[in-house]
Amino acid sequence: MTIEYSEILVRYGELSTKGKNRKTFIHQLAKNMTSALTDLDVRVKATRDHAHILLRGADYELVAERLAKIFGIVNFSPAVSADRSLDTLRTTAQQLMARVYKAGMTFKVQSRRADHTFELDSTELNQFVGDAIFDAFDYAKVQMKQPDVTLRVEVREDAIYLSVETIKGAGGLPVGTAGRGMLMLSGGIDSPVAGYLALKRGVDIEAVHFASPPYTSPGALKKARDLTAKLTAFGGSIQFIEVPFTEIQEEIRDKAPQEYLMTLTRRFMLRITDEIRKIRHGKIIINGESLGQVASQTLGSMEVINAVTTTPIIRPVVTMDKLEIIDIAEKIDTFNLSILPFEDCCTIFAPPNPKTNPKLDKAEFYESKLDIEGLVSRAVAGIKVDKISVSADDAQNQEFDDLL
Repeated sequence: MTIEYSEILVRYGELSTKGKNRKTFIHQLAKNMTSALTDLDVRVKATRDHAHILLRGADYELVAERLAKIFGIVNFSPAVSADRSLDTLRTTAQQLMARVYKAGMTFKVQSRRADHTFELDSTELNQFVGDAIFDAFDYAKVQMKQPDVTLRVEVREDAIYLSVETIKGAGGLPVGTAGRGMLMLSGGIDSPVAGYLALKRGVDIEAVHFASPPYTSPGALKKARDLTAKLTAFGGSIQFIEVPFTEIQEEIRDKAPQEYLMTLTRRFMLRITDEIRKIRHGKIIINGESLGQVASQTLGSMEVINAVTTTPIIRPVVTMDKLEIIDIAEKIDTFNLSILPFEDCCTIFAPPNPKTNPKLDKAEFYESKLDIEGLVSRAVAGIKVDKISVSADDAQNQEFDDLL
C-alpha cells in the first residue's frame, strides 16, 4: 500500500542565531513560502523552531521542488500523520519505512512527545515503533550512530507525525530581510549569478537592464527578462527595470576617445542605477564584476568607475574564476540563456583596445564635454518597470529558436 505524505516539516537553521529579530526573519520566510506555493492548496504554519506545510492533497514532489529553492530553509522532511492509536501508529510506521528501507540498511527510531498526556513516553515510543519495524522486516538492523534511515516520530495533540527523509534546503537568509538592492543585469553569465548570491543573503533585488535600440535587439531584452524570471524561483517576484540608453551611448561614441568608451559607459550606468536606487528606496547596488575578467573589471577601472557614487557596491562573484561562476549558473539554470548570442550595451560599441588602467582626471575631462545631468535625467525619466513573477520555462526558451 502506498502511503501519502500529509505535510512537510521545515527547519530554519541559521535563523536560530537572530535573537530578538528572529520573529521578523521567520515571518518573512513564512511569507516567502506562501508566495512560492500560492497556486497550490497548501497551508503554511510557522512557529519559533520550525514550520509546517500542510499539503491538503497537493503534489508533494512539486511542493518539495519549490521549497528546495527558498532561502532561509536549512532542510525539510515530508511527513505522514496517524491518529493517536497504537495500532494505527504501528501500521503507519511500517508502511512509511517500506517506501525507503531496503535489505542491508540500518535504522533507528527517534521519538518526541510534544503532548505529554500520550500513553507512551519517548523511550517507550522508540521501543514500540522499533518492534514494529522488526516485525515487518526480517533483515532490520538497528544502528544508533549515522544509520541509513532515521524514522522520526512526533506526538502532538491532534495526531502522530512520522518522517523518514530529510531534504537539504537552500540555506541562507529569507529574501527581503536584508533590504533592497539594485542588480545591474546584463545578458551575460555573471550578473544573474550575482543576483542569485545576493538573494541568498536576504537581499530583495530589482533588476536594472540597459537597452540601446536599435543597436540592441528585442531578443536581447527578452533574454534579460527571462534571466530575471529564472531568479524568481529563489526570491519570488522581481521588478524588472528597463533603462533607455541609446542617447548616452551615441553621445559617448561621438565625443570621447575609443579607449575610454567602456569606462565612460560604465560610469553612466552606475550613475543611472544609483538614481533609480534612490527612487526605489534601495540600499545597495549589485553587479557581476569578477576581478580581472575584462578591461572594465581591473582594480584601476573599478576605482575610476566607482568614483561617481558613494553607494555601497556589492560584487558577489568578484573573487571567482569563470568556471566557478559557470558552475553556479548551471545549478540555477541561467547558463543556457546567458550564452544565447544576443548583444548587450556593454558590447555594441566595445573598442578593440579599451583602457585597463584609466585615469580619473581623463575620464572627468572627457565627460565635461557631455551633458551629464541631462543625459542621466532623461534616461531615468524613461525607465519602464515591470513585475516578473514566473520562472522562464522550456516554452519560453523555445521562442529563441525563431530569433537566432
